[in-house]
Amino acid sequence: MEYLFAVVLFAVSSSVTPGPNNIMVMTSGVNFGVRRSLPLLAGICVGFSVMLLLVGFGFSQLFELFPGLHFVIKCVGVIYLLYLAYLIAKSAETVSSNSQAAPFSFMKGALFQWVNAKAWVVATGAIAAFTTVGAGFYSQNIMIAATFFVVSFPCVGLWLAFGSLLKNLLNSPKSRKGFNFAMAGLLALSVVPVIAEIVRQLA
Repeated sequence: MEYLFAVVLFAVSSSVTPGPNNIMVMTSGVNFGVRRSLPLLAGICVGFSVMLLLVGFGFSQLFELFPGLHFVIKCVGVIYLLYLAYLIAKSAETVSSNSQAAPFSFMKGALFQWVNAKAWVVATGAIAAFTTVGAGFYSQNIMIAATFFVVSFPCVGLWLAFGSLLKNLLNSPKSRKGFNFAMAGLLALSVVPVIAEIVRQLA
């Protein structure tokens, strides 16, 4: 019981704290509302749970054999996150247009986890901290993934609800544009530590 409580506590703290997933969801809530953003929310939660399973079932061992692969994924992730920041900032230009851009889809939310630096840190950290080598490893891995699946919906959903509430306040094109630029800046800022780490590795 104490073990499960520890996993739940870790899942809640890592899911509800600011990061690329939550910034994306909140921005989508502001621009498109809760209903249209639900596929993105589901994609993030399902995608991260699947990622946890795969990391536990072999990706971590693969990175030990090929440490350069982790570096490549990290670089690709930074580029993709900056690209997403650009898309969010660009959407601010057309926020008052009748042909408003569509929110990110379920699949984009799921695939985004593989280039999300925070997702990698949380996934590898959870597997390292809450599994033991032996017969129970795979059942522990499945339990961790299931816990994150259940916990992440309300935790990330809070950011979606907050974004939807903000939508009523940001009811002018100018205020919506300012919000989108701010969120794009925060998303870009979130990858600064990863960029610094890449620079250190290259040096």
